[in-house]
Amino acid sequence: MSQTYDFDLFTIGGGSGGVRASRIAATYGAKVALAEERYLGGTCVNVGCIPKKLLVYASEYREVFEDAVGFGWNTSPPQFDWRSLVANKDREIDRLNGVYERLLTGAGVEILRQRAQLLDAHTVSVDRHRFTARYILIATGSWPTMPRIGGIELAITSNEAFHLAELPARILIIGGGYIGVEFAGIFHGLGVQVSQVHRGPVFLRGFDDDLRIGLAAAMRSKGIDLHFGTQVETLERTAAGIGAVLSNGARLEADLVMCCTGRHPNSDGLGLEKTEVKRDEEKAIVVNEYSQTSVQNIYAVGDVTNRRNLTPVAIAEGHAVADLLFGGRSRVIDHESVPSAVFSQPPIATVGLTETEARARYGTVEVYRSAFRPLKHTLTARDERTLMKLVVESTSGRVVGAHMMGTDAGEIIQGLAIALKCGATKAQFDATIGIHPTAAEEFVTMREKS
Repeated sequence: MSQTYDFDLFTIGGGSGGVRASRIAATYGAKVALAEERYLGGTCVNVGCIPKKLLVYASEYREVFEDAVGFGWNTSPPQFDWRSLVANKDREIDRLNGVYERLLTGAGVEILRQRAQLLDAHTVSVDRHRFTARYILIATGSWPTMPRIGGIELAITSNEAFHLAELPARILIIGGGYIGVEFAGIFHGLGVQVSQVHRGPVFLRGFDDDLRIGLAAAMRSKGIDLHFGTQVETLERTAAGIGAVLSNGARLEADLVMCCTGRHPNSDGLGLEKTEVKRDEEKAIVVNEYSQTSVQNIYAVGDVTNRRNLTPVAIAEGHAVADLLFGGRSRVIDHESVPSAVFSQPPIATVGLTETEARARYGTVEVYRSAFRPLKHTLTARDERTLMKLVVESTSGRVVGAHMMGTDAGEIIQGLAIALKCGATKAQFDATIGIHPTAAEEFVTMREKS
């Protein structure tokens, strides 16, 4: 396309957003380069969504074996091999890395396996080589944040959790975001004694309160030791492992401590100071609705912009940038009604507004709740509940929030996300025939307001 620059698009970062933008731009005929110093696929493929979901699957088998007895299966005590799981997981991640590489090279994207830094608004340095580009896309994601407490060097982050040489007998998880909650379920399911400490009154800030409270109760019933309203002040090496002193004076002992206290935009060391690209107080790159930065030809997508830090959002943003710059198509990504799930045990999922958010926005809302024991567990000894909730704007009858805790929550809420995107009303939910017997049918049979 361009006769002036080395590349039409130079992408810094080979995660989901950067790969999608680069590939689509190349299919439009743009000359594209992508620089990635770690691994193709970014956090999601390598130390995030994909390997974490594989570990979730592995950790669920213990309860499956236990529940099988109620259905007539006579099972011998199962045995788990952590190293086999890690090896199998690594093999799948290697396969996905190859898929990403083939997608890029097949589209004609040049891959540079080194760190890239900006020299000015149109020039990038990679391993002492300089390249010029008409447009530059920053898609460097985010990185785990470690709290400033004494002895923090004794702790690991989620990055290292995927490559442990062996499972600990006891683990302390610091933090109450979705990563910490998911790993609490993973380690517990694999037989580890789990304690989790969170400074707030209950974990998963930003999710509907009924889900947060319901999940905390469910995790405690499984034997996970939750400490809310407190925080770790210091960590120290002891003869028995690692000792943690809490702000309430309590002390916990563990063999491994894992910090899940948030992530920060990975925007340092990119040479942004050599341009006029603006960052906010959290070092997130500031962009407009088209993912354009304060420099006209530089764009940014994904977690480095700290908007909705979800893989599908980064992919959508990257695709939109490629469409805008090379496809003659301008569109804005809707960051509001984005469905999300936490693969906790039991899992939760949500789309739209929480009850608190809906009341703040609309004043009067109608709330429908249903809690029940799943059909599966009528034949098991497990006292596990499913929770479903709809939040409805009273004047229009439009469903503005849907929330679920229970098996397959993510799969079910994904379908409801389409309904909310289309502005479905509670009357339309009520007019829909359910599939029986399923948990999902409860979303179209709830009639009593709570």
